[in-house]
Amino acid sequence: MNGVFDLGGTDGLGPVVVVDDEPVFRAEWEKPMFTMFPACFRAGYFGVDSFRHGMEKMDPAVYLKAPYYEHWLYSIENHAIAAGAIDPAELDRRTEYYLANPDAPLPEHEQSEELIEFVNAVVPAGATAIRETDKVARFRAGDVVTVTDVSPFGHTRRARYVRGKTGTVVAHHGSFIYPDTAGNGLGEDPEHVYTVKFAAEELWGAGYADPNSSVYFDVWDPYIEFAPEGSTTEGAE
Repeated sequence: MNGVFDLGGTDGLGPVVVVDDEPVFRAEWEKPMFTMFPACFRAGYFGVDSFRHGMEKMDPAVYLKAPYYEHWLYSIENHAIAAGAIDPAELDRRTEYYLANPDAPLPEHEQSEELIEFVNAVVPAGATAIRETDKVARFRAGDVVTVTDVSPFGHTRRARYVRGKTGTVVAHHGSFIYPDTAGNGLGEDPEHVYTVKFAAEELWGAGYADPNSSVYFDVWDPYIEFAPEGSTTEGAE
């Protein structure tokens, strides 16, 4: 779906502010929030795509003002409630208590050596999204393709800035979990993934982009179709 979270950004909000030497965590509460992601992932509350979709459901005005890890908190809370791991009324009571008593100690909990081992393995290396499929790859390197210009309801990785744009397939990576199904509760449904090279001017327009630059974007098979006969792509090699 379309929103302020789109991969390519949103028009009208001004330039992206780059902070020199920005810390990994801006506040102490963000540190445990980072560790909650692999823990809840391990517990089966969500996959990566449904986790992302959970953040996309935030109120746009709140999303734009919230720090990065508050997006994570929103998605984790809602997935944990949906899984039955958190009672909404208890969450409200606990929140009110710690707002009134910010220095109160956190509840004690038992450490899980199995969970610690999982987190130590997944955080540095990630969890693979590679999956086997019987589907045949429709495209190969050198094919000229166009990203279909649709605005799906729900989660997608088909960024708005590449929709309707034409580029050249430069690599085929095999098959992976399909975000448009996995993120919307419809199963993994693996699809082939390709890297497509777009001329910067194709994406941003002549006069707005370096004519010698290109952008490489990974797409799932259903995102693209063969470009109309006679279509060409230009850009940096």
